[in-house]
Amino acid sequence: MSEALTNLEENVRADLARIAHPGAAWLEAKTGPDGKPALDVLIVGAGQSGIAIGFGLMRSRVSNLLLLDKAEEGMEGPWLTYARMPTLRSPKDYTGPDLDIPSLTYQSWHEARFGKEGWQTLDLITRGHWAEYLLWLRRTIGLPVRNNCELLEIQPAADGLLAARVKRADGIETLYARKIVLATGQEGVGGWMIPEPLRDLPASSVATVADDIDFDSLRGKRVAVIGAGASAFDNAATALEAGAADVHLLCRRAQIQVIQPYRWLTFRGFLRHLSDLDDAWRWRFMRNILEMREGFPQATYDRCARHASFTLHEGAPVEVARQTAGGIELQTPRGAVTADFVICGTGIDMDFAGRGELRGFADNIATWADRYQPPESERNERLGRFPYLADDYAFTERVAGATPWISDIHLFAIASTMSFGPSGSSINAMTTAVPKLVHGLTRGLFRADVARHWASLRAYDVPQAVVTRPARKMGESR
Repeated sequence: MSEALTNLEENVRADLARIAHPGAAWLEAKTGPDGKPALDVLIVGAGQSGIAIGFGLMRSRVSNLLLLDKAEEGMEGPWLTYARMPTLRSPKDYTGPDLDIPSLTYQSWHEARFGKEGWQTLDLITRGHWAEYLLWLRRTIGLPVRNNCELLEIQPAADGLLAARVKRADGIETLYARKIVLATGQEGVGGWMIPEPLRDLPASSVATVADDIDFDSLRGKRVAVIGAGASAFDNAATALEAGAADVHLLCRRAQIQVIQPYRWLTFRGFLRHLSDLDDAWRWRFMRNILEMREGFPQATYDRCARHASFTLHEGAPVEVARQTAGGIELQTPRGAVTADFVICGTGIDMDFAGRGELRGFADNIATWADRYQPPESERNERLGRFPYLADDYAFTERVAGATPWISDIHLFAIASTMSFGPSGSSINAMTTAVPKLVHGLTRGLFRADVARHWASLRAYDVPQAVVTRPARKMGESR
C-alpha cells in the first residue's frame, strides 16, 4: 500500500472519530430460535448500495449487522461482469457511498492512488477503478461481509424475527434478523426481459445484456441488439470490438432517445422529496422519466458508429422472430434483419414469484396498480407492476394482515424507482436515498423496542453530581 493511501486511511479514522456523537449503544440483540443472537439488520448485496447502507447503519450505532453477496469478493455488482462500458456515465464529482465524508470520497481515493494531477486530468471514472474503490471503502470502514452466499428464501420466525435461508459453498444455513434489506441493484424483484417474439428461439442464440456472453465467439458473426439504451449500445460496441461481421441495433422508437432525464433530476429537492409527494405526482414524474428511458452519452454512440459494420434501425420493434436455415430472422416494420445471435437490452420486468426469496409471499406484495389508478392518458401496465413501498422502503401488503411481517423487508433496488425515484440503483441518489432508508430502519428498530426504552428510562438513576451539605450547629447562620 502506498504511503498516500495509508495516510488517507488514517484521515478516515480521524474523521469518523470526530463525528461519532452520539456513541451510546442502544440496541439489544434478540435471541433467535437457534439460541444465538439474531442480527439487527441483514443486508443482501454488498455492492455500492449495500456498502453505503451498512456504513449508514454503523454510523447510527447499528453494528449487529451482516452483508451477504453471492459473488466472490471484489466481483460484487456489475462493474467487472456485465457492465460493458469503459467508464462510469456519472460525472466524476458525483458523490455516493461516502455519505458526505470527504476523506471517503472517490476523489480522495483517486488522489491517493494517482495524485492530485491525476484527478484534475481525469474525465470519467473507469469501472475497474470504481470497483477497486468500493472494495477499499468496505474494508476501510470495516463492514462485516460474507461472499459466495446466496439468499434462497425469507420466512417469518418467532418473536418478530425473519428467517433467511442462505446457500453457502459448504451447505445451507438459516440466519435470523429483525430486518432484511434487499440491496440487489438492477435485479431486485424481477428479471431481465426477453421480448415475447424471441422467447421461443434457441437459448443458445439469445441473451440479455446481463448474461455472461462469450463475445469472442461472435467474431465473424451477425449480431442483432434489441433496445437503444446505454447498455444496448455497450453490448453492440463490445460485439463490434470483438470482430462481429455486422451488428444491427433495433430501436422501437421512430427517433432514438438522446436526452438523459437522470441529469435533469439530479438536484436535492427531487432526490430528497419526490417520495414525499402524493401518488399522482410521483406517478406523473416517474412515468415520464421511465418512458423516456435512460439516454446515452456521445462517447457511447461514437464507440459503435466508428465501425462501418454497425447499423442503427429506428422505428424497428421486433414483431416476429423465427429460426431459419440462414439464421434468426427478425421481422420489423422497416423490414427483416437476419442475425446469428441476438442480445436483448430491453430492461427488467417485475416478477415477484420468479424470485426464490420472495416466492413465499409474492402474491401479497402490493403493487402500484393495487394502490393507484392514473388517468387513462397516463396509464402504463409495466410500471403498475412495480412494488408500492412504504416510506421506509418496506414492502406493503396487498391484503392487510395476511403477511404483516413483510413490513420488515426493505427494498433498495431498481424496483424502488416508482416509489422513491432513482434511489436503489444510481450513484447520484445515494447521498439522499441511503440516509432516508437508514432513518426508516432505525425508526422501526426503536419503535419495536419502545417498551424496553421506557423501562430503561424509568430505571435510570445515574447521578451527574455529588452534592455535599456542610453540617451546622443549631442556631448558626451563614
